[in-house]
Amino acid sequence: MNKVVLLFFASVLLSGITFGECVSPIEAAGTIYIRADGSVSPSTARITSIDNVTYTFTDNNYGSIVVQRDSIVINGACYTLQGRRMYNSKGIDLTGRRNVTIENMEIKEFFFGIWLKASSHNNISTNNITINKVGVRLSDSSNNSISTNNISSNMDYNIYVEFSSNNNIFGNDIMANKIWASNLYYSFYGIFLYSSSNNRIFGNNIVNSEYGLQLFTSSNNSISGNIMINNTYGVLLWKSSGNVICGNDATGNDYGIALLRSSRNTICHGNFITNTKHVYNNNSVNVWDDGYPSGGNYWSNYGVRYPSAREMDGSGIWDTSYVIDENNQDNYPLINPWVPEQEAPSQGEEVPFWTQWWVMDVLGILVLVGAIIILKKRVAEKSVLRKL
Repeated sequence: MNKVVLLFFASVLLSGITFGECVSPIEAAGTIYIRADGSVSPSTARITSIDNVTYTFTDNNYGSIVVQRDSIVINGACYTLQGRRMYNSKGIDLTGRRNVTIENMEIKEFFFGIWLKASSHNNISTNNITINKVGVRLSDSSNNSISTNNISSNMDYNIYVEFSSNNNIFGNDIMANKIWASNLYYSFYGIFLYSSSNNRIFGNNIVNSEYGLQLFTSSNNSISGNIMINNTYGVLLWKSSGNVICGNDATGNDYGIALLRSSRNTICHGNFITNTKHVYNNNSVNVWDDGYPSGGNYWSNYGVRYPSAREMDGSGIWDTSYVIDENNQDNYPLINPWVPEQEAPSQGEEVPFWTQWWVMDVLGILVLVGAIIILKKRVAEKSVLRKL
């Protein structure tokens, strides 16, 4: 069994270790409920609402929040929701929920920071989710959005997605601290997808994890615009196919991307820069470019490997393929790092000629002059009539 496979199974085994020193099966005291009727229980919870739609923290809260009402907003107002590191504790429990927004709070020291089970159309945004065993977990959940959060230093997984589809995970800062200390804050996985399809993962910064982004038996996902820095594996696919992995940066990782028994994926417009090894490939056949003239990927070691290569017709593409192995090659490697096209700044809608200010001013002057002429003519007519 090769080294990559051994590392993978070792990480799976390690993910079962206890959450710090907390092994008690007793749930943390002080659970708060947002009831189906809109009430908050207990009444001493530091959460207020005047309309049973928006619930706002008035101070830090300690213990879990169980949400039993749909179509609400929970605004942390920059306060903290803190647990006691109890086994299986959940910071915010969204089970069977729909259209709930969780925003503007810090969530820390739970087994699961936010738990979504059989839930859809929820929005998790602008939170600081840290020092949990799992930051955010989605299970059997679809059409949710996890965006613009700081999700860092969660022990095993920063974001864990299983049996879930059509979710958007974007704009998050996901960082691990590789420190094996008393609390074991590490983060093996930045984002982990298990048997999940048709999700969009884009625009995330993933730093310092063992596995920055891993897909395990997950297909037809879109991975774009992510930045993976200083991970052991920037991206790792295991028995996953039909994924589109384009426009990502993998910099300073041990492996930029690793593919194990994962074929029929498209990897293009990526920037592979100063990774110890850009690609690890095992029993996988994939597409590594988007054809000509769109191009393939940028490889920082290309010049060393192909010193005699030349540019093709001023296209920004090298004339020699970048060979990964006998079954995989980038046919149109990029000369320079790929930069997404910027949309031209909006010029606004064209203003109809007859509505432009100067046209209206001219028309106003003409009307005024016309009125004066008519008025003078009538005055003259009346003067003639008087003389008769």
